Amino acid sequence: MIWQRSITIRLTLLFALASTTVLMSVGTIIGLVVEKHFEEMDLVEQRGKLKLVQHALIKTTTQTELTQLPQQLTDALIGHPGLSVIVVGPDHETIYATAGASFPHALLDSASDESADQVEPMLWKQGHHEYSGIAMTVATGINNKLHYTVAIALDIQHRRQFMQLFKETLWVLFTLGIMLSAILGWVAVHQGLSPVRRIALVAQGISASQLDDRLSLDTVPSEVLDLAESFNGMLSRLEASFARLTNFSSDLAHELRAPVSNLMTQSQVALSKTRTADEYRDVLASNLEEFDRLARMISDMLFLAKTDHGLMVPQRDRIDLVNEIQQLIEFYEPLTEESGLSIAISGHGSTLGDHLMIRRALSNLLSNALRHTPRGGKIEAQVRENANGEVSVCIENSGTDIAPEHITHLFDRFYRVDPARQHSGEGVGLGLAITQSIIEAHQGSIAVTSSNGLTRFEITLPNARPERAGTSSV
Repeated sequence: MIWQRSITIRLTLLFALASTTVLMSVGTIIGLVVEKHFEEMDLVEQRGKLKLVQHALIKTTTQTELTQLPQQLTDALIGHPGLSVIVVGPDHETIYATAGASFPHALLDSASDESADQVEPMLWKQGHHEYSGIAMTVATGINNKLHYTVAIALDIQHRRQFMQLFKETLWVLFTLGIMLSAILGWVAVHQGLSPVRRIALVAQGISASQLDDRLSLDTVPSEVLDLAESFNGMLSRLEASFARLTNFSSDLAHELRAPVSNLMTQSQVALSKTRTADEYRDVLASNLEEFDRLARMISDMLFLAKTDHGLMVPQRDRIDLVNEIQQLIEFYEPLTEESGLSIAISGHGSTLGDHLMIRRALSNLLSNALRHTPRGGKIEAQVRENANGEVSVCIENSGTDIAPEHITHLFDRFYRVDPARQHSGEGVGLGLAITQSIIEAHQGSIAVTSSNGLTRFEITLPNARPERAGTSSV
């Protein structure tokens, strides 16, 4: 249904329902208060007239004054239309009655000698009129043993008509108020949801070639500020992802073009004329090197593709980082001896993670340091536990400083500080990118600094709280 899908309609209906509830409650209370007020006014008037007649009877001390009582009551009640009075003697004879007075026997029989301020009214209908009346017994001044019944009735038909008109008017006002509330509620909700419509408008204009649109947070209400910030953040992430994908595709095509071109050229040259078996063997060996380079590049790209989709660490074992680095140093020992390099390792620390992945990340950093350390240089590896529950691995090598403009791009895919080395066989420019992906998959971080002839890579990983290890050097 449309009201279930439209926030505007649902909020408008809720607003109208709330307004209806409030108006109905207020109207009902007003009606009850007004009617109660009229009832109290009528009762005050009836009790006042009852006291007047009571006072006249008490003041009557002779038979002559009793005979003159009707005239006194008539004079006293002039100007009170709709008011009826009857005075009934002990023998049920009527001493005084206003014109048109008709009192039910139940009212006269219920009369008692209680105070006029305590008697309660009785309601009855007579024809098209409705009356409210009270009655009590009063002793005269002639003989306190003789009690007269006095009843006062008030025609309340005009009040009933007024209340009926008042309620009808309230219902009309209720209807108009509900309609006006619904209209104003729709306008308010429609206007209040304008930031959401602006978000939808921006979203409609988003495409792979246009990801730079952003919502202005200055004009966004606080209620949808989080939504707008999340939306802008999503656009920024999409823009960055598309930029990385575009750059990666461009770099990938460039990197694949060289080995494929080499293979084609060598194969065409080999087929251009008849050659000896040794010459064909040399061509195949050269092609095998290019195939090996392509295989490593494809393997690395598959690994990075997994990281782009949220690389999950297969298992989390306790890894002694010092022991891992020590084993890698022993593996690279022939190369270090050939280059006259010295490697020192110190500290202690362990983490939880995948053993092969962590070893690959450390191996990438060590091999990178070995390639860029001049003959006779020094490489230092330090592992330390931090007070914030993390463990750091620092690999530092001597050599030429890396220019600041290259520092921020070292972890980009296929990026090389020296483009002339892209065909030197040292790699395809994915090693540091893979290292960063592995470290981030283990909830860690990696940073690099280069100054004063020292280049330093620092890895931060969650600490596994291992036993303390010793210090060794090679």
